[in-house]
Amino acid sequence: MPDFSSLAANDDYSAGQDACILHASCVAFQNSAVLIIGPSGSGKSGLALQLMGFGAVLVSDDKTALFRREGALIASAPVTIKGLIEARGVGILTADTVDAAYVRLVVDLEQEEQDRLPPRRKYNLLGQTVPLLHKVKAAHFAAAILQHLKAGRSA
Repeated sequence: MPDFSSLAANDDYSAGQDACILHASCVAFQNSAVLIIGPSGSGKSGLALQLMGFGAVLVSDDKTALFRREGALIASAPVTIKGLIEARGVGILTADTVDAAYVRLVVDLEQEEQDRLPPRRKYNLLGQTVPLLHKVKAAHFAAAILQHLKAGRSA
């Protein structure tokens, strides 16, 4: 496991095609992260909070810094927002964080899943391919995401 501390040390993400900042939230479970993307108001922070309620740890809310290093995609928080997450109707909350984690899954809240057993989808970020899920309107969605981070998908 590489030392991620230097990645989260500043807000200078000018490394060209090896780094970027996305309008996204991100939480991790045991160094495996889910990047939650979607338009403003789509529920990125809310899903992140649900996952945190199941034991995930905040990486970043609202803006997530992404880095490509040695064939892996790594997520981190800009220093200015590290440890903060918005809970709509409640306020800005403080949270324990991890400096960074490997992005193992992307969830797109703009797309709603229609299939009971969806095809395997992929998302490309900084030249790295990551599994992609669309939003599922069901109570089990957060738990299923966490299980996906823990053990992957079989079928």
